[in-house]
Amino acid sequence: MSWRDVLRTAGEAVRTHRLRSALTMLGILIGITAVVLTVGLGEGAKAKVQDQIDELGTNLLVVSPGSSTSSSGARGGFGSASTLTTGDARALQAKAAAPDVSSVAPVATSSVSLVNGSTNWTTTLTGTTPEWKVVRSRGVSTGRFITAADERAAKAVVVLGSDTASELFSGRDPVGRTVSYNGVKLEVIGVLDALSSSESTSSNDLAVVPLNTYREKLVGGTNRNSISSIYVKADSSSSLSAAYQETDALLLNLHGITNTANADFSIATAQSALNAATSVDDTLTIMLGGIALIALLVGGVGVMNIMLVSVSERIREIGLRKAVGAQPSVIRRQFLVEAGLLGLAGGLLGVLLGVVGAVVIPAVSDQRVIISIPAAVAAIAVAVGIGMVFGVYPASRAARLAPIDALRSE
Repeated sequence: MSWRDVLRTAGEAVRTHRLRSALTMLGILIGITAVVLTVGLGEGAKAKVQDQIDELGTNLLVVSPGSSTSSSGARGGFGSASTLTTGDARALQAKAAAPDVSSVAPVATSSVSLVNGSTNWTTTLTGTTPEWKVVRSRGVSTGRFITAADERAAKAVVVLGSDTASELFSGRDPVGRTVSYNGVKLEVIGVLDALSSSESTSSNDLAVVPLNTYREKLVGGTNRNSISSIYVKADSSSSLSAAYQETDALLLNLHGITNTANADFSIATAQSALNAATSVDDTLTIMLGGIALIALLVGGVGVMNIMLVSVSERIREIGLRKAVGAQPSVIRRQFLVEAGLLGLAGGLLGVLLGVVGAVVIPAVSDQRVIISIPAAVAAIAVAVGIGMVFGVYPASRAARLAPIDALRSE
């Protein structure tokens, strides 16, 4: 019996019992769909984090203040202290001290409510220097960014994020118009380019002003020289480690700290944030993958159950074939192919349903789903494998039937 005859016979057996075959495939279909969507959700989450990291830059360091302790002994989290100053940022700009650092941007931030006539919008006010544009790899869609002259003169100018401009000016061009905060009018000189992957961040909702303007005219306070963070850009991705060590050593020296465990600041890299997020995503993917595997095993048990029923129903057919000379290997092969066809059909339909889910899920939520072609092909292969593995026992049972016993069975 040729392979062509085996495939034709197996296909006819599956088509003859369409409803039973469909119910058998259902378990495998659900499992494969779960596998495809689980991998797709994991890949989508990683891609979203990677996009955000790419927007920051892979050669970027972010220096944050250490934690603070109140008079009652309550300890704040990292970043709650005022341990970084503009002097630290100036020191990092010296090539002699940090030769692998290309640009440095001190940043001071606070949440404020900007007003345009009768419209107001709460956003993040960011005081910084012109280097911020280079360090953060940001451009302007209209107008210009702040300059060194704006910084020296503490000019009352502001560059708005795209979302902030939209909320305050309702689609009108804001360049040349003014917004006010705390009685100070700020001329809008530019609008930042929108970042596509900033749904969960404030990258598009901010207002950037010169650092001197921030300190002298807008926020001020007793700690005028204190800043919220320092963005440090290395010359390249390959020199990021060297820039990290130079930044760490220089700040420890400036702050008079000899034991690194007592450092009053922390340095984070974009890659470390990516690794942390990826680790969480991988854990969730493994957990969901385990659930999908259980669904596949249930589907495999269904295949074995139906194949056993099929063997019982076709005992006389098996006996007749063996009586006319069919070898046990041929009988075994026929039933294994039937089980494999059930697995293949369930796998193909499962992948198709997974693709549909990948289209629907982003439409109803902000979660990205990226279909992995290798994962889809592997899922189909697993489905076929599951069908054949769970079809081995029924196929072997059919192959062991004695012709005389099979022919005289009712």
